[in-house]
Amino acid sequence: MSEAAADKRKLGPGLKFLLEMGPLVLFFVVYNRTDIFVATLVLVAAVLAALVVTWALTRHIPLMPLVTAALVTVFGVLTWLLQDATFIKMKATIVYVLFGGALLGGLLFGRSLLPYAFDSVISLDEEGWRKLTLRWGVFFFFLAALNEAVWRTQSEEFWVKFKVFGFVPLTLVFALAQTPLILRHELKGDKAEQAPEHL
Repeated sequence: MSEAAADKRKLGPGLKFLLEMGPLVLFFVVYNRTDIFVATLVLVAAVLAALVVTWALTRHIPLMPLVTAALVTVFGVLTWLLQDATFIKMKATIVYVLFGGALLGGLLFGRSLLPYAFDSVISLDEEGWRKLTLRWGVFFFFLAALNEAVWRTQSEEFWVKFKVFGFVPLTLVFALAQTPLILRHELKGDKAEQAPEHL
């Protein structure tokens, strides 16, 4: 592990969760009080604010939140300007496909991109990163297909609720389900220090 990586400041788990989930919760609350167009503008502002806070506290921005924020901004502005909620609904599908494609594509070239995507603080052996990357890549494609099915077949209100009460719990359950694999392949002590940052 490089000295720069070791010195990189990290957010606490609670604050990191708040910065990731806060914008989505605001989107849900504002939607219930106004409409999807106002809620989308609030989502864009909240996501950008979360990036600013992350940068101020750590002096770096992880890749996954950065890409997500860029797509939220583009599709959010299109949603507002064209008054068409289809753009913000499709944004999630595009994000999931991008991340899933990047992870599985990286594996085809013998590289695990998962540590880049998640700004990982854990150290795994090569087999562990490969298995975890494969699982997350497939899971992202599953989420993309699920998002398409939900927004195309259900009401707008149902889709908004599902973003908070469907996708979030599914992702948390999936992440927790990976704990046994992580524990089996985690590198500790000197092995973790000697492991390359990204495989």
